[in-house]
Amino acid sequence: MRVSIAQFKSELGVVEENFATASRLIEAAQGSDVIILPELWSTGYYPTPVEDFADVDGKRTKEFLCAAAEKFSVNIIGGSVIVSSGGKIFNRCLVANRNGEIVAAYDKTHLFSFAHEDDVFNAGDKVSVVELDGVKCGLAICYDLRFPKFIRKLALAGAEIIFIPAAWSLKRLTQRQILTKARAIENQAFVVFANSLGISEVVNPRGEVIAESGRGEELLTAEINLNERAEVISAMNLLADRNLKVD
Repeated sequence: MRVSIAQFKSELGVVEENFATASRLIEAAQGSDVIILPELWSTGYYPTPVEDFADVDGKRTKEFLCAAAEKFSVNIIGGSVIVSSGGKIFNRCLVANRNGEIVAAYDKTHLFSFAHEDDVFNAGDKVSVVELDGVKCGLAICYDLRFPKFIRKLALAGAEIIFIPAAWSLKRLTQRQILTKARAIENQAFVVFANSLGISEVVNPRGEVIAESGRGEELLTAEINLNERAEVISAMNLLADRNLKVD
């Protein structure tokens, strides 16, 4: 599976410009099987009051992702956007398949209190694993990475690749690099981390970085060989060896 990370720092609150940038990078990634955008790519992280920038029921974002996915015959993991739904505000990831259909929606579960996300967003309460081109793909958003039991639920639901759109500060880069490797190793899955602020990466199930970006706008592409994951599991099946009495 050929995966491309569309890494760019959105202009805060400048929605039209951000949509244009996303469109340009998606077009540049032709030939990829999956394209992933960063966290809150359409608005930046994050303008206030968020209600003024919310996409009602994700309507505009859905239309944009579906049109681009169908036009270029590519699966798009739409990073995340501010969505208002049922009187609540969510940090939501929408996924479109090659046919231009929305096939998954995931609301960020762990809200980053350090940045007061819990004051403005409502937390999701479900894990999301979606099949793209026959591959099971788990969804998480930024801060979710710090919670191993949550990521483990994605693995137990069959996720072979875990996609994580983010707006992760480079002040905490070392921590994040350790966490992506740990989540990949302990769940024997690929981790694709798409960071708006730079240093995006793709990590294999051995915890090895197979692709890493710089700090600016970039289209980072990597080939994911799922046979590699099968080899890792064949040698040492961690999930099968869990002691369910304590785990």
